[in-house]
Amino acid sequence: MMFPEYDVIVVGAGHAGCEAAVAAANMGSKVLLATMNMQTIAQMSCNPAMGGVAKGQIVREIDALGGYSGIVTDHTMIQFRMLNRSKGPAMWSPRAQSDRMLFAAKWRNMLEENEQIDFWQEMVTGIVVKDNRAVGVQTGMGIEIPAKSVVLTNGTFLNGIIHIGEKQFGGGRAGERAAKGITEQLIELGFESGRMKTGTPPRVDGRSLNWEVMELQPGDDNPSKFSYTATPTLEKQVPCHIAYTNPEVHELLKTGFDRSPMFNGRIRGLGPRYCPSIEDKIDRFADRDRHQLFVEPEGWNTCEIYVNGFSSSLPEDVQFKAMRKIPGFENAKMFRPGYAIEYDYFPPTQLRPSLETRLVKNLFFAGQINGTTGYEEAACQGLMAGINAHLAINEEEPFILKRSEAYIGVLIDDLINKGTNEPYRMFTSRAEYRILLRQDNADLRLTPLAQKLGMHHLEERLDRVDQKQADDKAIQKYFRTTSIHPDEVNAYLAEKNSSPIKQRQKLHSILTRPHINIADLSEVLPDLKTYLSSFSQEAIELSETNMKYEGYIKKEQEMVDKMNRLEAVKLAETVDYHGISSLSAEAREKLTKIKPRTIGQASRISGVSPSDISVLLVHMGR
Repeated sequence: MMFPEYDVIVVGAGHAGCEAAVAAANMGSKVLLATMNMQTIAQMSCNPAMGGVAKGQIVREIDALGGYSGIVTDHTMIQFRMLNRSKGPAMWSPRAQSDRMLFAAKWRNMLEENEQIDFWQEMVTGIVVKDNRAVGVQTGMGIEIPAKSVVLTNGTFLNGIIHIGEKQFGGGRAGERAAKGITEQLIELGFESGRMKTGTPPRVDGRSLNWEVMELQPGDDNPSKFSYTATPTLEKQVPCHIAYTNPEVHELLKTGFDRSPMFNGRIRGLGPRYCPSIEDKIDRFADRDRHQLFVEPEGWNTCEIYVNGFSSSLPEDVQFKAMRKIPGFENAKMFRPGYAIEYDYFPPTQLRPSLETRLVKNLFFAGQINGTTGYEEAACQGLMAGINAHLAINEEEPFILKRSEAYIGVLIDDLINKGTNEPYRMFTSRAEYRILLRQDNADLRLTPLAQKLGMHHLEERLDRVDQKQADDKAIQKYFRTTSIHPDEVNAYLAEKNSSPIKQRQKLHSILTRPHINIADLSEVLPDLKTYLSSFSQEAIELSETNMKYEGYIKKEQEMVDKMNRLEAVKLAETVDYHGISSLSAEAREKLTKIKPRTIGQASRISGVSPSDISVLLVHMGR
């Protein structure tokens, strides 16, 4: 036989597909990764960056669960910044510029090093379904490859159409063809589908730009990293730059509005609200006379530049003329214009919390097929789908993260309970327990869970988690038991406009004051500096956050415990909601469609009110 029966076939080798393949393989499944082009594995189709607000937390969570996105980013980044340092630690978000070519190459190397993963380069045109169960895939050449489960991570390729002004052509990405067949088959099986749109900006020649007139945006002085493993630290960095549009740019762009597929109705899919195209920004924010653009290098050894913030589907001549009116871009040469891409997705309310479809057993969806946008959102869904595909074929309970355990839990819970009709992007504001879900503690939250799952190669990670917890305990103990004399600290407190102390006080009570931090304290207290010298910066920062935000953390944990009581009340899939007359009509409809597993999940479905939850609790004899 040309192909054995695989445990898991992953269709698509973008960020979701790569994470799905390694997750299933590292749990012991034999995996086939099918892609239309082996040269574009882990391609950064849009901006050459990982992380950002809330997205950085997701990359750290992927890493803590044994995924590879953080490791690949650390090995291939050219700049690192911790965003939102001026805000509270719940908002701190790591972000890195990556070398686009190295990123894809590193991912491919890591996949090829895994002996549990095989590859097949060809378009998959359908899923083989028997007795309502996915049992393989069908390819364009008519080959049937058997499998116990299938994970679809098709990105923007399902019936993708690229729009540039009045031109439109089939494609899943610039220079690559669209995938046909899967949507039509899924609709035939009873799935509901929709259309979405996303866009990308022009790429330009960095040699043709005048960098002197743009604002410099360097990386952090002491760059951190994403992975909790021993990945390399960034020694040198490449700066980004900031440029601005102006009224002249806007007027030129408007000349193409009548030929814009965004405005003349040719694009039916909704685009990402939080990453609008430049024409959308000008139209929606007509009072703004300038918009910020981030001028991002694509790597160490290339002159290709990504103009972040100038995403467009206007005719290429309009894009070019308008771009040349941006200060610094007067002589810009374009490598390729921006474009919009419209593609099929499947509303995620058709999925179980494990990302398995309700209609077909052992068939999983991850990434943009579920209506999300962003590499990080796709990668974490791939990871979860890969884990759950492995568990499903071994008849084990699915792995589901709670909203209080991870941003990944928030994302999947939002998708399956609320659905989305526009590309879903993660924000810190979507997480109600964000003080618990910080980027600095993802390993403490999730690595022990990954170990229980049976994920391979976690021994070193678990040792690090134990060490970090022990260090945190030791540092906190030192602060709670060490007293300091007024003479040692009052001059520093006066500098910080903080009241002086009149008698000896514990270090802990000084640290919990506003504007006081461990770094400054250790400069004025030599004994503290000596004590802390044996700890990592990571452990010191973790302890500082835990001590300063202790009250908030405790309060949030109490809310979680309260919510978990509702999560403990299970609902059978067989409940006849139409038979419970006291429920509102909308609740009956939504509960029947989504079939929540618990009262907690039911309470988060849009359209199910608190009074509906009370009715359910009464119905269950609670």
